[in-house]
Amino acid sequence: MDHSRRPPAFFTTPGTSSFVEYLTAHSPELLPGRRSLPADRAVPAVPHATTIVAMAYADGVVMAGDRRATMGNLIASRDIEKVHAADAYSLIGIAGTAGVGIELIRLFQVELEHYEKIEGAMLSIDGKANRLATMIRNNLGAAMQGLVAVPLFAGFDLDATDPTNAGRIFSFDVAGGCYEETDYDGIGSGSLFAKSALKKLFRKGMTAEEAVRCTVEALYDAADDDTATGGPDLVRGIFPVVWTATAEGAQRVPEEQVAAIAREIVEARTRSDTRLTHTRP
Repeated sequence: MDHSRRPPAFFTTPGTSSFVEYLTAHSPELLPGRRSLPADRAVPAVPHATTIVAMAYADGVVMAGDRRATMGNLIASRDIEKVHAADAYSLIGIAGTAGVGIELIRLFQVELEHYEKIEGAMLSIDGKANRLATMIRNNLGAAMQGLVAVPLFAGFDLDATDPTNAGRIFSFDVAGGCYEETDYDGIGSGSLFAKSALKKLFRKGMTAEEAVRCTVEALYDAADDDTATGGPDLVRGIFPVVWTATAEGAQRVPEEQVAAIAREIVEARTRSDTRLTHTRP
């Protein structure tokens, strides 16, 4: 039998429960932070993802992201998806260098799946956040040369004693610092405006429908003041990506529902602007 096409032994030998540590030991060149970079430290022109928001509500947590990616003053993509399920009960969204961020998301998904297969149990939500922080820290060298990608992580805490307060949100800095946020948070170029909107819209005990509307409205406000954040595109039918994580698991909010909410917000703002115009002296 020809054994030449078989993978090396280390691919079939059980080892660490961390897939990142596994790659570090056997194929470090596959990790995002180990890629070779230009010697002149020039930052390449690459697409950047923009605004992500997350909010806790009565049944869990909701995360939403706009669809625009920019490259300098150009729109690189109008329909990029920046929010994904990390595993069955958690969500991750990215801002910054789009390629690095998407690679980070995929690696994190494999990391959580690998751990569960090896250990036979799911990581706690704190453990997931700490694993993600380590992965960000490993990319510090590339980040210092301009290839920055920072995630927002949220999920439903299966170990929470109060299921109405089980939605948890974690933010990170470029050096891998991990910080738990209270009630809501946002990242990306439009986060200042989005978080200002969430501050006024948020209240304890919101329903899923109310929370989804709040996040979509916050992204609308961000797009109104930040050119890198894309608002609802009614002509092309492009709307924010919205996910929820509850005791039932991570689920994407149907695009039809998000589209209906976005159209209601646009119509409401249009009526408000019209009234203001008519009442000016």
